[in-house]
Amino acid sequence: MSLLELDDVSVTYRIASGEVPAVRGVSLALDAGAALGVAGESGSGKSTLAMALLRLLPKDAQVGGRILLDGEDVLTMKWGRMRAVRWAEASIVFQGAQHGLNPVRRIGEQIAEPLLVHDLAKPEAARARVAELLDQVGLPAWRARSYPHELSGGQRQRIMIAMALACSPRLIIADEPTTALDVMVQAQVLTLIKDLVAEHGISLIMISHDLSVLADVCDQLAVMYAGRVVEHGPSAEVFHDAKHPYSKALAAAFPTVGDPVSRMAPQGPGRRPARPDGAAHRLRLPPALPGRARHVRRPRRAALAGRAQPYGGLCARQGRRGGRLMTETRTAAEEVGTTRSALLEARDLHVEFASRGRRARAVDGVNLAIGEGEIVALVGESGCGKTTLARTLLGLERPTSGEVRYDGAGLGYTTKALRAYRRQVQLVLQDPTGSLNPRHTVYEAVAEGPRIHGLADERDIVATALSRAGLRPPERFFQRYPHELSGGQRQRVVIAGALALNPKVLVADEPVASLDASVRGEILALLLKLRAELGLSALVVTHDLGLAWNIADRVAVMYLGRIVESGPVEQVLTAPRHPYTQALLSVLPESPERIVLTGEPPDPTRIPGGCRFHARCQVLASGKAAEAGVDGRCRSQLLDILPAVPDAQAACHYAETVS
Repeated sequence: MSLLELDDVSVTYRIASGEVPAVRGVSLALDAGAALGVAGESGSGKSTLAMALLRLLPKDAQVGGRILLDGEDVLTMKWGRMRAVRWAEASIVFQGAQHGLNPVRRIGEQIAEPLLVHDLAKPEAARARVAELLDQVGLPAWRARSYPHELSGGQRQRIMIAMALACSPRLIIADEPTTALDVMVQAQVLTLIKDLVAEHGISLIMISHDLSVLADVCDQLAVMYAGRVVEHGPSAEVFHDAKHPYSKALAAAFPTVGDPVSRMAPQGPGRRPARPDGAAHRLRLPPALPGRARHVRRPRRAALAGRAQPYGGLCARQGRRGGRLMTETRTAAEEVGTTRSALLEARDLHVEFASRGRRARAVDGVNLAIGEGEIVALVGESGCGKTTLARTLLGLERPTSGEVRYDGAGLGYTTKALRAYRRQVQLVLQDPTGSLNPRHTVYEAVAEGPRIHGLADERDIVATALSRAGLRPPERFFQRYPHELSGGQRQRVVIAGALALNPKVLVADEPVASLDASVRGEILALLLKLRAELGLSALVVTHDLGLAWNIADRVAVMYLGRIVESGPVEQVLTAPRHPYTQALLSVLPESPERIVLTGEPPDPTRIPGGCRFHARCQVLASGKAAEAGVDGRCRSQLLDILPAVPDAQAACHYAETVS
């Protein structure tokens, strides 16, 4: 008998205007020790279904059908029995560890809470169990004394997993456990989940909008659309050879690095229906889907292993359309790098902060240039200094040394100089919900910049900015509030606010990290459109290598405050030379060999001598650096700061010996 059975489960929300079906007739089964992935974009009903499994939905939700946990119907359980089931028999890892943890309680107390509530351990035994759980998720026991704000995003997610494991449940439900985590931390969390499921025989239901993440962890995949399961089967089959058009579109929404079709061509499943109203609903597809969905290409193994052939050869093997696309893209990137002047530039930039009585080197000697009409992607793990570098380029942080230059002149830090500069360089924040004032209308949000700068024709400026951001007709959005908009519309309002001042450069900090597949492609396509129509330049800060492949001309890879590799996207992401870049690429779904770096980057107040990556370097650990005679230099000799040139370059002693 299955551990969990869903029999014709439906969920309907009762609202003032009527009833809205969120889940419609879902029937699934999960065996003991198996892992089921549930995929779909926001609004598909996947999280509602997960909450229904443990009766965590609000009172206005009406649930129908049967949910059998070990043969017992969850929907008919009395409250006392339901309380006993939660945590002890089935637990949940909520999306967003920062919000799932109490900020004023220590980590150890929060992990021990379910043990004490269910009388499974006395306080002393609970403390011992907390230490054991922390060890299982790869954290030291002393972390029990930490508060959530003292942990990185990956560490907080590990704490959430430890809490879910506390009472040794047979079923764990993980709702978007890797959202907004960088690729390396995501790989570590996914590896942890897989190992725990295998070692403890736990059944897993994992929810995500990213099919590649689910295919990496789960045995079976169920794809949901508008409240229904539209495809269900073995994960490899659904991911690589989906039958349903929506499943194909969902897989294609996340680009494959090395795939010419997705180069400078972001795409997504298209627009979501206004409401899933049963028979009247029709599946929507992007206009180019039929041709593309049949030919979703996976990255070449040689490319991901750092052995890609020259790009012309790669294009020739990918077909006429792909070759033409790649050739045009490369020509544009080369033009930016060789003939256009640098519009925004960092020269030997250093930024230090006081931290626990020491100096933390957040940015430690960076040269970076963004040409006119060029998009540069800045990638790296959380904590590597990407956001600090972006804030310094915006004039929000003052460098300790070095300088920021715009249009050939150094940036001044007087109020007048910064005021003029910020008309030219604008910020697009990561979280549109958090960056918009919930009490301000869309009009007020976009008009704020023009008002501060005293611009005339305010209404026309706002209307033009909203139109450029794809919100048409603009007057329809003037009096709306953020909560009345979808996630993609909110991000477009943020972009419109930046465009209202008619800037030359956009600095976008993780612009699609919090958005699902249906919106991701729309926002990236918008950035490319703005570049083409307005000649905008952009620095895009991201941990998403697929985003860099989608829209960037050049990429700069940052580690522990320094750029360790940079150059044209096609060269850096298909033939990486630095071991850190190779490690980042290796955690992508189709990589033939995964390199999961242990631990996290060193403390920026105690940066090691020599190459700053040597403590985690897989090339040094494998003995290859010793064979090349550079292992001593790796540990002791500091590399020069990379210059801001368009050519591909890597700050690596070993790479110099094999180039």
